[in-house]
Amino acid sequence: MVFKVGLTGGIASGKSTVTSLFYDKYQIDIIDADRIAHALLSQGSPCYTKVVNIFGELALLKNGDINRRYLRERIFHEPNAKQQLEAILHPVIHQQLLSKAESASSPYCILSVPLLIEVGMHKEVDRVCVIDVSEHTQLERLTSRDKVSTETALAMINSQCDRQVRLQYADDIINNNHSVDSLAHQVAQLHELYLNFADK
Repeated sequence: MVFKVGLTGGIASGKSTVTSLFYDKYQIDIIDADRIAHALLSQGSPCYTKVVNIFGELALLKNGDINRRYLRERIFHEPNAKQQLEAILHPVIHQQLLSKAESASSPYCILSVPLLIEVGMHKEVDRVCVIDVSEHTQLERLTSRDKVSTETALAMINSQCDRQVRLQYADDIINNNHSVDSLAHQVAQLHELYLNFADK
């Protein structure tokens, strides 16, 4: 069985940047929950049909694709909507994450899961790595990158588990408040650590 590292962090913490470093520099297999979710919502899929049935035509763009911005606004402001969407997507994402991990070909694999702690997946990986950033950095990135209001950005941050709670589950912490060089150095150190664990 392949050694599994669960990678998580708050929204806009830099998960994509970190997974890119692991993949581009060390060819480590990345299994990304967000990419799986994206594929699950493609037109014609069973999850797509369920989402449209629950959220209606407003959840669609003119071309028939899911209006992700609309869904995001709904789930961050309506707890019931969030629960409904998670009930559709989470079981399928969970199953696909684990099956893809088993077919990984690199010495270890990384499961990038934003809600790793919240959905209990930390119990199914060998190591938990948390990317940590300040709330100030998260807000800055969300308002500039995703063009969302400060109010929505705060709702997005607060919808996830508390930063301190997340850190309590961490075996390893990546600090992403600094430069990309600092990030690359931390990833290099963790890569060596994970290679050692995977060998045992």
